[in-house]
Amino acid sequence: MDSHQVNGKSADSLRDPSTTIDVRNTLSHLMPHLDEFWSRPLKDYAWAVYDVEPNRTGCSPRDEAISFLRKCVERVALGSGADQQEAQQAADQLAASPIIQSGPHCHLLFEPDAFYTHLFSLLGLGAHRLRWHICYNASTVKFIERSKKGPGWLHLNGEAVNVFGLPRSRMDSYSVCGFNGPYRFMLSGRKSGEPANAAATRLKAILPNTEFSSAANAITAGNQAIWKKAFPPQVRLLQFDDIDVADLVADHLEDTGSWLSTRFIGNGSFAHSILEAIDNLNADPWAGWIRRTTDLFWGLAEGKIFPLRLGCNVLSGGYGSRFEVRFSPADIAAALRQRKIVPSLFTTFLVTSILPGVRALGGCRQTVYYPLMRYVVANALERLEERDLLKALRADARPGVWGHRVLKPSDGYPLLEIETSRSILDLLTNYSEQSLAQACGDLASFTSDPIWAELSTCIANGAVHAQSPEWRWAQLS
Repeated sequence: MDSHQVNGKSADSLRDPSTTIDVRNTLSHLMPHLDEFWSRPLKDYAWAVYDVEPNRTGCSPRDEAISFLRKCVERVALGSGADQQEAQQAADQLAASPIIQSGPHCHLLFEPDAFYTHLFSLLGLGAHRLRWHICYNASTVKFIERSKKGPGWLHLNGEAVNVFGLPRSRMDSYSVCGFNGPYRFMLSGRKSGEPANAAATRLKAILPNTEFSSAANAITAGNQAIWKKAFPPQVRLLQFDDIDVADLVADHLEDTGSWLSTRFIGNGSFAHSILEAIDNLNADPWAGWIRRTTDLFWGLAEGKIFPLRLGCNVLSGGYGSRFEVRFSPADIAAALRQRKIVPSLFTTFLVTSILPGVRALGGCRQTVYYPLMRYVVANALERLEERDLLKALRADARPGVWGHRVLKPSDGYPLLEIETSRSILDLLTNYSEQSLAQACGDLASFTSDPIWAELSTCIANGAVHAQSPEWRWAQLS
């Protein structure tokens, strides 16, 4: 394909993603399969997103990774109230239909971006008669992502509601995954300690009236209560966050013969190859998509996360810090179990998606940074001549798919929509017949993001195209 022509359109139309059509063109350029869906019903795209082949066997590191992930899913299901048989069914589903929703951060389900993403997932799950909605909720985030938005805020009836009644100083400084509680659902407005409005009062009656050691634990428990109250019972919700992933990585590392123990940690060469490849990406047109904000893990102390740097076979907190963890399987595993460190986003996707061969659904940035993570891993595998795992990665079909903020109503108020509809099934029916182009709305998360403007310019001038070496691990078949 001529890199200056995209689906018959000139490069000029890709220069600045300031309009919805420009974004669609850019997405279709990088993900050609999308082009056939813009005019089709949303239910068709949801069906395609959840149309995934069973996990392949025969590659030892991949078989091992899916086995560890299945045990993690089973453990999380048991923790959320499932019995042993149900938990086993959740793990079996993951192997038969290896797919996770990884778009929303650790938000309450009634946060609009999260709610409509879960509705979209329900369309795909229902089309394939899947029982479990398996989600990764990133919790290494602060309570505020931008002005009065983030896990610490919820908008109800047009009013910003303080989920935990926290002062601004705590929201700005602490991570949702931190164990610096107690946390209790307050849903307060301007008057601290009182529900913000009638909608907040109704929601508070659904949420658990207890204290939690972390905000992530509170949100997970709150979402289970919301799901049972408002969502169809034929689908169960299974959420795991970064603390669950910490235990998953520790499971790998406590097995001294596992691939993660012997190769990823090993003598450190694989890890250093990863970090070097990330640095190289940030020196070319893909700069900024995978930021080296920390090296493979975050430090966690007193409710805050802090970056770590790998050097001389030690993870340290950097200049002036006394924090150190030896970069060995046993020491990393112990630090994970003790909640002294948590996996970075890269390490999380390595163990939950790239190694086990699980399709990840994500939003505007993940649609680009996840394929680049696969490129970084493949680059390191090529250096180490890991041919079996490389072959498995090449066989992955659409390993990362746009599946977050796909459904974005212009006037979406989840709690109001639920209360004025007979059921969520009615909402699903209404939205399922909209075209993908109509359902995704103005694509503001793309058009307002400067890094997408930069990418669009790189596509227009030919610096980035669908055949770029860094993109060759994105849309495989």
